[in-house]
Amino acid sequence: MPPLSRLPTQPIPRTVEILPIRQQALLDPAELWRFRHLFCAIVWRTIRVRYKQTVIGLAWVLLQPFLLMLVFTIIFGQLTNMPTHGQPYPIFVLSGLLVWLFVAQAFNQASISIVGNTHLITKIYFPRIILILAAITAAMFDFVCSLVLLIALMICYGISPTVGALLFVPMMLLAALTVFGLSLWISALHVTYRDVGHLLPFLTQLWMFLSPVVYPSDLLPAKYNLLFALNPIVVVIDVTRWAFAAGPAPASWMVAVSCAVATFVCITGFWFFRRLEANFPDIV
Repeated sequence: MPPLSRLPTQPIPRTVEILPIRQQALLDPAELWRFRHLFCAIVWRTIRVRYKQTVIGLAWVLLQPFLLMLVFTIIFGQLTNMPTHGQPYPIFVLSGLLVWLFVAQAFNQASISIVGNTHLITKIYFPRIILILAAITAAMFDFVCSLVLLIALMICYGISPTVGALLFVPMMLLAALTVFGLSLWISALHVTYRDVGHLLPFLTQLWMFLSPVVYPSDLLPAKYNLLFALNPIVVVIDVTRWAFAAGPAPASWMVAVSCAVATFVCITGFWFFRRLEANFPDIV
């Protein structure tokens, strides 16, 4: 028998403690970092599948907002003569339309991401929140590509960015945070109540009309500004128009209210999503 010092040593297995869902943290950054490769793979798969076997491929990112801009310009810019504070209507509507297309795409894809990835959820464990983050990230990729169209239109009209461009990135993060918080609520509800999937198109359309995509935010009386501020996308669109379409700057108190609303929706969405997350594999 060989000496004990020469016997092969086996690594001591790491102890994994499984806690009830109520004793877990709402957000575990270390766990999300461990699954970063899965997150990148899902984002890449989403972008690749979206434009696979298409005739013009990634050009759809530019064609869709361009065609919508033409339709809105003819209907609201020419026929109804929508006020724009002296801004050319094409760049006025495009600066809001690009933000809205990101919000609509991210909200719809993230809200159905749990049910749409049943094959993953029922087979392996990973933080389910990765699916929502991946859907929003893929939509952000399309938004960044579509900015080329806005830049080209700014050059055509001779419009230069204003100081509001410094707030553009933080405001887009505010839009992503708002979509993220709402998607946590909707995606968790969608697992149990499939009626939510039928309600999503209506909610998205209603949200668009409540956001100043084709009209200026000050078209309504000032007494409704507080209601507008409860929709963070209003502030995001106003800042985008301030930055790239030479529009008026939004009121600072509206920005503060919108940030508070987005934070509240996100925190409560985390709480609701985490309460139901453990039951997802059994229900989907």
